[in-house]
Amino acid sequence: MTPVNALDPVRIGIVSISDRASGGVYEDKGLPALQEWLGKALRNPLHFEPRLIPDEQNLISQTLIELVDAGCALVLTTGGTGPSLRDVTPEATLAVADKEMPGFGEQMRQISLHFVPTAILSRQVAVIRAQSLIINLPGQPKSITETLGGLKNAQAEVLVNGIFAAVPYCIDLIGGPYLQTDDEVCKAFRPKSALKPAP
Repeated sequence: MTPVNALDPVRIGIVSISDRASGGVYEDKGLPALQEWLGKALRNPLHFEPRLIPDEQNLISQTLIELVDAGCALVLTTGGTGPSLRDVTPEATLAVADKEMPGFGEQMRQISLHFVPTAILSRQVAVIRAQSLIINLPGQPKSITETLGGLKNAQAEVLVNGIFAAVPYCIDLIGGPYLQTDDEVCKAFRPKSALKPAP
């Protein structure tokens, strides 16, 4: 018999978008970085749906739709968010959106601006489709970790919140599973009325 407060299983889509990595020119580092960080940050039983695809707008949109239809409560993409001609991930994401969630992109750029002035060239977006949250992340593993988890000082105090602190409550609000985070990696924020007892 399942305990009343057992952690919900969660299906997560992770999509690395790169012409060269998908073509075998170099090894993809986006999918391992996403899976490693999420595996540390979430205490729920996780099932990943990984995809490695080229920078083709229609294919990206089709992949996002397939992952949402497969029951992924969360879909994270990496790559294809800059200003170059082949960077079409935001356009492909917006094309499948029911709602846009601009705060995620704004916060990701704020975090990256602590390191490089070219962060303003990043065009990451986040959207809701059905009962799924889709977020475009940067392409580099270090940037993925920083934008998801935020910035901490030498005493491990949070200087800037990462975007993932808001993800569990967003998924609550759209009818998804209850995500339980490891506070050492990323402390999720929920109003007191939305909290459930930890198992």
